[in-house]
Amino acid sequence: MVKLHPEKLIGASLDISAENRAHLKQIFPSVFTETKNDQGESVESIDFEKLKAELGAFSDLFENRRERYGMDWPGKKEALRLIQTPSRATLKPCREESVNFESTENLYIEGDNLEVLKLLQKSYYGKVKMIYIDPPYNTGKEFIYPDNFTENLQTYLEYAGLVDSDGKKFSTNTANEGRFHTKWLNMMYPRLYLARNLLRDDGLIFISIDDNELNNLRKLCDEVFGEENFVASVIWEKRTTRENRSVFSVRHDYIFIYTKLSGINEDTIGLLPMDQSAIERYRNPDNDPRGNWTSVPAIAQAGHGTKNQFYSLTTPSGRIVDPPSGSCWRYTKQKMEDEINNNNIWFGADGNGVPRIKKFITEGRQGLTPETIWWAKDVGTNDSAKRTLVDLFDGIAVFETPKPETLVQRMVNLSDDKDGIFLDFFSGTAPLAHSVLAENKQDDGNRKFIMVQLPEPCSEESEAFKAGYKTIADIGKERIRRVIKKLNAEQDGKLDLENDKEQDRGFRVLKLNESNFKQWRELPANTTPENIIEQLELHIDHMSHTATPEDLLFEILIKAGFRPTEKSEQKEFAGKKVFSIAEGELLICLEETVNKEMIDEVVATDPQQFICLDAAFGGNDQLKANTVQTFAAHNMQKEKHNQIVFRTV
Repeated sequence: MVKLHPEKLIGASLDISAENRAHLKQIFPSVFTETKNDQGESVESIDFEKLKAELGAFSDLFENRRERYGMDWPGKKEALRLIQTPSRATLKPCREESVNFESTENLYIEGDNLEVLKLLQKSYYGKVKMIYIDPPYNTGKEFIYPDNFTENLQTYLEYAGLVDSDGKKFSTNTANEGRFHTKWLNMMYPRLYLARNLLRDDGLIFISIDDNELNNLRKLCDEVFGEENFVASVIWEKRTTRENRSVFSVRHDYIFIYTKLSGINEDTIGLLPMDQSAIERYRNPDNDPRGNWTSVPAIAQAGHGTKNQFYSLTTPSGRIVDPPSGSCWRYTKQKMEDEINNNNIWFGADGNGVPRIKKFITEGRQGLTPETIWWAKDVGTNDSAKRTLVDLFDGIAVFETPKPETLVQRMVNLSDDKDGIFLDFFSGTAPLAHSVLAENKQDDGNRKFIMVQLPEPCSEESEAFKAGYKTIADIGKERIRRVIKKLNAEQDGKLDLENDKEQDRGFRVLKLNESNFKQWRELPANTTPENIIEQLELHIDHMSHTATPEDLLFEILIKAGFRPTEKSEQKEFAGKKVFSIAEGELLICLEETVNKEMIDEVVATDPQQFICLDAAFGGNDQLKANTVQTFAAHNMQKEKHNQIVFRTV
């Protein structure tokens, strides 16, 4: 029997708990069973005894729970609950602050990053190649996140002045508070958890930190990403001058690097470009027609070899050589003879040297293995980053301790993907956006960035505030505009349109706000019968009167699982305006009325989804039922993966 009502578009972000259960069900379908709840209704539940049996030897993890290795702190369970609470907020487009709004696929999102990360789950789940964050170091002085971290959206709306304040605020986390470390952990845990969801399986995350929370961050990342996915702990030389204000002059920060699922192998992370000194190590003393080469030892550790790798070798000069004590030859005797015959072994110019393997500059992955100390001369310092910003902002010192874009550009480089998506949800002055734009210019890449930043106010005494930049977000957006202008000026007249594609030098500004659809807004914490009556009335007049069609469009896009960078165009169907998204994959009608003729034309275009306002049926249940049946009849003739999903808002 065909249902007579369309699906309702869900007004919340991805349900993380449901997603995790779905993944578990794919792996262990047998552990799911149906039980009756207190109302006698059938509900799906997990048989944990079966799950323990499926896990076999690992089922011991369920026993002796008091004696286990792990990280715990006050508020962790509440932080986990917060992860599982979907967001009902929206992201409103802001054309006047954007650059190349229509064509760009880059995003700058202003708002609380926890809410934003939730809203990005549907459209960017498993799509991000690299994340870099420079979170609060928890020094006791800097900005932290909500005092009551369970009320993020409401706190943010009041903080940003978007609703009347009830005293909630964002604040510092002072060192004399009893929950000093736990407040920081409760802030970081849900954000890292949601960030991991956004990473591709081969994705990387780089996190800057200092000594204050170094150990806690390492343990937290081991839990969220898995200890086996730890890649490296990098020491960054952040200054080259001595400070005499403390017992020790601290010249470094740390950068933790984790991958999502791929583990650590040669493809986990890219190589650094070879500098001139590295290139000069490749020569061609024997005039090999294959070009320049360098050599590496032809020996391996004895414990890693087989008995066929222990033998005496005769050099071209006739000298007998054996592998050094504790070593063996890298190749078996037959393989070594083949390599010698193929001119892949070098015995020195006189043919009397210890054998070495020739490695040509043209073979294999080219570049230098990254090291765990990043020197200032290679990647810059806080001071060099400040000078860059001063130059970019016409002599104004808009920020005291920015991260150098050259430091972040190294991370972009090591991520080794010219077409990937790069995210920073503590974006500050937006060095990642700067780095992505610069790297794209350098190698003709097509990387995209997503910046997320709270509109943290600048001090009224600061140079930035005096210059008109009221928030850190204002500085970040202006930096990207100025970088784009600079790159365009450098390239003006140099672009070969026949050989070079136009690069994406723009960004869409979106701002976190409460839903435009009143029925999707959360009930106040102090809900009363009057609130419930008011909520019921919202189903009659359910759209915000201040929302523009574009505001509505972007909210529906996000909640339907499409990216807010998708291209859209307006079309007409039987005289009704319809937004066509992603070349017709999604059709959205925001007209106040619909009719049968329009529905027939929509079905004929065969989109993946069609969404319209529920109110557009004007209470005509017959028209709504006929519309549902029209889509159902169409879908009966299609394969399951080609059927149209019809939803209303």
